[in-house]
Amino acid sequence: MTRKRTSPVVPLAVAGIAAVALVGVLVGTGGSDDSQPDAGARAEVTDTSPQVAPDDDPLAQLPRREKGDPMALGDVDAPVVMVSYSEFQCPFCGKFARDTEPELVEQYVEDGTLRIEWRDFPYLGQESATAALAGRAAAAQGRFWEFHDAMYADQPSPNSGAIDQEYLDAIAEEIGLDVADFRRDMASPQAQQAMAADFTEGQQIGVTGTPAFIINGQPVIGAQPTATFEQVIEDAADAAADDTASR
Repeated sequence: MTRKRTSPVVPLAVAGIAAVALVGVLVGTGGSDDSQPDAGARAEVTDTSPQVAPDDDPLAQLPRREKGDPMALGDVDAPVVMVSYSEFQCPFCGKFARDTEPELVEQYVEDGTLRIEWRDFPYLGQESATAALAGRAAAAQGRFWEFHDAMYADQPSPNSGAIDQEYLDAIAEEIGLDVADFRRDMASPQAQQAMAADFTEGQQIGVTGTPAFIINGQPVIGAQPTATFEQVIEDAADAAADDTASR
């Protein structure tokens, strides 16, 4: 990689126990946190040296790399995978989606370096769960990322009552979905089960708020500055290249 930076610190915005849970993660020990902590607190991690997570590290096992996954962006064999635990009511998720994600797509997804895999983590309540099901219904028609962009373009206030079926149907129509199929897929057991599986996975590794990202095993929590993501992605790409060369 040629865009190496020398920032000595990668700041992490952490929610409650998330810093401890994600850095000292053990699958199966996490759980939900009813306090719904603020995603704006900050902590710092001073070791930013490139590392390749061991194959038996639970965080390294998170990428699914499923061909044709409509809720993923980028090459299935990209050297860096960013698993993104997010939800559609979270204002910090919206900030990331509007300000940072397009930059990462342009810089790293398009050149084959990065793959982004979405995970539903609808922890803010029923409207979050309803929106997550709508996202999966959009994915069933191959339009998840169009739905994602439309939902974050003009977010209602969390739990304001705005995200109802009429609101979601309007977005579905706006992005060219078959609304009848959209409604059917929202109500399907498959969508419910897939959403619940994502949510459980996040809880098991200690996620308590959104957005939460795992980049080749490295947690980055919160809507961090774009430069933070660039640094972690480039370090991960360098480490992956070194690991490949050493084999």
